[in-house]
This record gives sequence, structure tokens and C-alpha cells, in this order.
Amino acid sequence: MIPKALFKKVKSLEIKTRRLVNAFVSGQYQSAFKGAGVNFADVRPYALGDDVRFIDWKVTARTGGEPYIKLFEEERELTVYLLVDLSGSGHFGSEETTKLDIAAEIAAILGFSAIKNQDKVGLILFTDQVEKVIPAQRGKYHIMRLIREIFYFKPEGGKTSISTALRYFLNVQKKRSVVFVISDFIDANYEDELRMVARKHDVVPVVLEDERELELPKVGILALEDSETGEIHYLDSSNNEVNEAYKHMATARELEQDRFFRSINLTSLRLSIQKPYINRLVEFFKRRSRR
Repeated sequence: MIPKALFKKVKSLEIKTRRLVNAFVSGQYQSAFKGAGVNFADVRPYALGDDVRFIDWKVTARTGGEPYIKLFEEERELTVYLLVDLSGSGHFGSEETTKLDIAAEIAAILGFSAIKNQDKVGLILFTDQVEKVIPAQRGKYHIMRLIREIFYFKPEGGKTSISTALRYFLNVQKKRSVVFVISDFIDANYEDELRMVARKHDVVPVVLEDERELELPKVGILALEDSETGEIHYLDSSNNEVNEAYKHMATARELEQDRFFRSINLTSLRLSIQKPYINRLVEFFKRRSRR
């Protein structure tokens, strides 16, 4: 049975994210993610300037020689999958909000945007293993279930393996889909799998960051615990060389990720959990619609 506090949290998140979808996101989402192809819709008489390649010669012959042209419409229905990282680092947040909180909000916005456009949405929760899979369906109550699972599901694993989730997805989902990988991407050796998935599907890496992971506060000796392994490392945050090395390492990781995403033609979305994300999300959709 779902605790009342969780139900209230999910309901509150539904109200917030649906309002954002209706106000800012829905139209941008539809423009950014196109259908898988086009279907024949109808015919009409040929008009000067029409592309002669689309003349329907069978209909033209039946009408005594008056040329008719084929009309097509976009096959709008999409299948969207949300791959959400539930590993230990997702519970990190230097303020009240954690990465997992923002992951759930982003998943909710994407989910409600998808069903508003009659798309199906599925969910894969992962750590260093695939934890739970919910096949793609439509409907508000389905999206509510996905949000509850993100908050409520207790994973068995604690570490991260993006490659495991991508390999599983590649094996089970044959139809071309839109795939949002929502994670902090603090992981290694996922590049081959991401490249393979990107060849068959429309992949969007959503990279969640906490500003404390990018720069240390100058407060003296810090004990930093790895939330996935439990290891503790001590750093002197008042030491300028230590601070610069830490910042350089974080910046280098970010640059390397972005370079790799671009190399396989992926447009990533990088979000700080301390900053409002809706404008970044809308701008991301606008950039995609111009591709």
C-alpha cells in the first residue's frame, strides 16, 4: 500500500507538471519530436506547382486522364521510453531537492507532454541492473503510475550501469522510439551501447547535476562519501590547488561527455537541480525543432 505522504507528493507533482505542460511545453514537444514516417491520406486534382512525383497514375487513369496527386499525413504516434537512474548518487542534493526529485519532475513533464499528443510512454528503472520495466501505454493514470514507481520503488542495486539499461532496451524494443536517459551520468563505459541505441532510436541524454559536485565550498576539511560505494575521501577545501583540481576534473568530465554526445549526433539536456529548469527545457525543444 502506498503511504499517504507519497500519494500526496505524487498528486502535488501531477498538478505542478501538468500546469507547466499546458502553459509552456506541449506545443514545443510536438514540434521537437516528429512521427516515425508518413501515411497516404487522400488524393486531389493536380495543381500547378505540385510535385509530379506524387501523381497517382491509377486514379488519373480512372478519371479519364485528369491528373490527381497523392496527399500524405505524418504518422504522429510515437513510443517514448524514460530510462531513469535510481542509483545511490540520485539521492544526493546539497539543498532540499535531490537529483531523484528533479528526475521525477522531468519524467512527469515528458510523460504528460507525450500523452497530450497521443503518444505511448514506457519506463525502465535501473541502477547497475535493470530494476523494473513498465511497457509503454497511454493515459493519465498510466503516467501517474510511472511517477509513483520512480518515487516508491526500492532498488536492489546501488551503483550505476547505464550500459546495462541501454543494452536491455536495445534487445527488447525493436520499434523506433524516443528514449530519454535521465541520469547524472556519473558512470563509465556506456559509450558503445549509447552509440548502438542512437543508431536505431531518437535518444536524448538528460544530465542532472548538483552544483556542489562541480565546485567545493571553502570550509576546510571535507569528508566526501561516495553514495554508491560508501567510500569516504577527505579533502582540504580551503586549499586552492585542491579546489582547482576538483573543478578541473568536473569540467573535464562535462566537456568529454558533451563532445561524445555531439560525435554521435545527440542533443543533450544538462540541468542543474538548484536552478529552474522549465526555460531550459522549452529552449531545448525549440533547438530540436530547428534541426
